[in-house]
Amino acid sequence: MNLNFNVEKFIKNNITHRPTSLLTADLKKFNNELEREIKGKSVLVIGGAGTIGSSYIRALVKYNPGKLVVIDINENGLTELVRDCRSRNDIELPDNFITYPINFSDPVFYKIFKKEGPFDIIANFAAHKHVRSEKDEFSIEAMIDNNVLKAKNFLDFLLANPAKHFFCVSTDKAANPVNVMGASKKLMEEVILAYSNEMKITTARFANVAFSNGSLPAGFIDRMLKHQPLSCPSDVKRFFVSPEESGQICLCACILGQSGDIFFPKLGNDTMINFANIAKEFVQENGFKVKECTSEIEAKQSAKEIDAGTYPIYFFNSNTSGEKLYEEFYTAEETLDLDKCINLGIVKNAPKRSKDELNNIIAEIKRLFTKEEFTKRDIVELLNKMIPNFQHIETGLSLDQKM
Repeated sequence: MNLNFNVEKFIKNNITHRPTSLLTADLKKFNNELEREIKGKSVLVIGGAGTIGSSYIRALVKYNPGKLVVIDINENGLTELVRDCRSRNDIELPDNFITYPINFSDPVFYKIFKKEGPFDIIANFAAHKHVRSEKDEFSIEAMIDNNVLKAKNFLDFLLANPAKHFFCVSTDKAANPVNVMGASKKLMEEVILAYSNEMKITTARFANVAFSNGSLPAGFIDRMLKHQPLSCPSDVKRFFVSPEESGQICLCACILGQSGDIFFPKLGNDTMINFANIAKEFVQENGFKVKECTSEIEAKQSAKEIDAGTYPIYFFNSNTSGEKLYEEFYTAEETLDLDKCINLGIVKNAPKRSKDELNNIIAEIKRLFTKEEFTKRDIVELLNKMIPNFQHIETGLSLDQKM
């Protein structure tokens, strides 16, 4: 791999095609408000070692919070977060900064909260984010438990320990969901909205984060370092934001939004990028010629050509469960505010269930999970009943069956 490869530069030139952040104008417009609400404040970030959580932290610390506590179950990720932040010359962590490698639903978390709190700002990025993580009933139960049930437990705790700003991350896949991950996030949105009259809560839906942890483009780097072929869908296009932009979107939503607001980036359909183009340009950027392959076998056999300067990529038509060939940030029924921010829109009227109705939904989910036997289909049918616009796409194939 080309040691001079600069992933941030590649994202700007080949994926977002934006030399500066999409949020530059909004950050300038709301600079005074952001400084007033963050400077000297106490902040808790849950899931802060992931791509979006760590990008949120890098955006946040520029406004000089007084205290920053970061929670993440990924011990290695927390180590890299600290090394990255300490190695940058454009940000400085607060003196009162501490990380804890724990799960935010564990009893020890609440001990930490009581010791380190109260917090003025809380941002929760702990979530299952991959459609890959819904291949069977066990992985789906874990996903819904993390994205919905644990989030609700935390909200119940926060009623007695409210922050001035509470943010919980969502996804564009929550708009008219076709996969269980998106449906779980839609349900998560409804959970937090049910509490939005009792505390200030905001969220954000956004595009794919280019080269985020576990993403297909990030996998290109790993494959190339190991001299392994790439594989990529030829028919899937996505909206993309940079890691920097993802953190800034979440920061703006967290601080600037009114309770119940759902933020999203204003991106036109002409900004969507085909994964196949990213793969080809990535290979070329690293000094190789592209060899297009029609099967995994051909791609793996062609790996011997890498040392000669030709890189194999297996292109395929997408056929896995829950794959949506297009993306959307809002539905036709949602009312939008497109005026407050320059490059961010806001969903203002997302439907709110009563807490009683929500508790009934949660109880029904828990009843299903306590059965000795249940299937993925049982979960999908239950979600269909709870989320009327959920149209699951089931093909019988998962991403774990692909290279």
